Amino acid sequence: MIVTARQMQACEDAALARGITAADLMEEAGRGIAGVIRQFFPAAGTLVLYLGKGNNAGDALVAARELVKDGWQVFGRLSGPVEEMKELPRRHFGDWVRVMDDARNEEFPRSPLVLLDGLLGIGFSGEMKPELVALAREIKELREARHARVVAMDLPSGLGSKHAVEADITACVAQIKDLLVEDGADRNVGRIALVPVKELSRCEGDAAAAVMTPRLIRSWLPHRANDAHKGDSGRVCVLAGSRGFLGAAELACRGAVRAGAGLTTLLVKDEVYELLASRVPPEVMVARIGDYREVLDMKADALCIGPGLGFEDEKEVLEVMRRCRAPAVVDADALTMLSRRPDELDKMNGLPRLLTPHPGEMQRLLAHFPGWHGMDRRTLAEMFVKDAPGRTLLLKGARTVVSTAGEVTLFNSTGHSGMASGGMGDVLAGVCAALAGQRLPLHRAAGLGAWLCGRAAELAGREGLCAGDVPAHLGAALRDLKAPAVF
Repeated sequence: MIVTARQMQACEDAALARGITAADLMEEAGRGIAGVIRQFFPAAGTLVLYLGKGNNAGDALVAARELVKDGWQVFGRLSGPVEEMKELPRRHFGDWVRVMDDARNEEFPRSPLVLLDGLLGIGFSGEMKPELVALAREIKELREARHARVVAMDLPSGLGSKHAVEADITACVAQIKDLLVEDGADRNVGRIALVPVKELSRCEGDAAAAVMTPRLIRSWLPHRANDAHKGDSGRVCVLAGSRGFLGAAELACRGAVRAGAGLTTLLVKDEVYELLASRVPPEVMVARIGDYREVLDMKADALCIGPGLGFEDEKEVLEVMRRCRAPAVVDADALTMLSRRPDELDKMNGLPRLLTPHPGEMQRLLAHFPGWHGMDRRTLAEMFVKDAPGRTLLLKGARTVVSTAGEVTLFNSTGHSGMASGGMGDVLAGVCAALAGQRLPLHRAAGLGAWLCGRAAELAGREGLCAGDVPAHLGAALRDLKAPAVF
């Protein structure tokens, strides 16, 4: 569910009317925010609190108090005197906060350097006051020049205004706010982590959309019986790879294997057979075929079609997409084929098909539907699947959107800008195919695939990341998804 600021405030008012105190809510929220910081920064470092006068500052102070116990050193940048803060945040202010006049000139004793944005809460509207603009600029300078990481609480301060804080992580309290998933907000919001607050769990909101959190999607994970064998775990056939694009096939296969496919078979033409047979993981079977339509007679629980496939055999590939009854992930060159032949899209109606375009591929798919241009990403995704039974769309981007007619539209929460490099989509296609092969509905396979790839990238690290690093961290991402303390 996604809520507006007004709906969230009504939820808080209802909790207070039931006898829950604002102090109790602040305590739970602050401890949860500390948990988010612990997840993403396991080693204690330096925490700089950017504090306004409202209760958002109190949440930040509670979080900092908890982190001091772990060895974090805490500094404070205030928008005004402590005496001008509201009563609750003032009550949490302690001598363990070293107040500074300018963090840009400070030599901090420990890394990582984390900036906690507690300037403004969800009640903000309009333009930021000058003293807050100055602090937001300081956050921006530290983030760019000192590579500080910024954690916002609920919303990045001033979101939607000219001088809004740019966060790497937004620890959203109790419910996901609608502003976080608006088009263009990604630059300021970054990774979304939901901090649950029990007394604020009952709330009015938009139930037709949701941001994927472990709490939401954990139950979707495939469960294997103790006596399961490889044939029970999904036979995935991958149609990928051509001269000059061998890596795409390899990445898709690695994604499928690491995401739990019982048997992964790469189907290739003779001209690339020797090249690919020598480079894919040893767990992958490589089958030389003369015609891609041979897959129609194979036993397959799911197909992955398109990564690095090329266009020499377009007719064969289109027929496979049109006739195959098994769930199929349609990616990369296969999407381009469909953009050239939009009539083929309708011929796939009723068949389980997951389309995974990046924005450029989506634009090509919509070239024949000019009335859709200008729509926001959510509306576009929902319209694209509205009258297409069996079709699921995974629209890639900094905030991936997954839509299927009749299902809750999903926004992904994981990942970071280090994923902005070639090959990530190939891994994702293989992961989604593996999950579909384990008999997950395509909507859930797409959502899980996006979340897992993003989390695997987080575990692999932002610096020096390439697509080939992601599959090796999928196992840890799967374990994280099962862990109750992961955000």
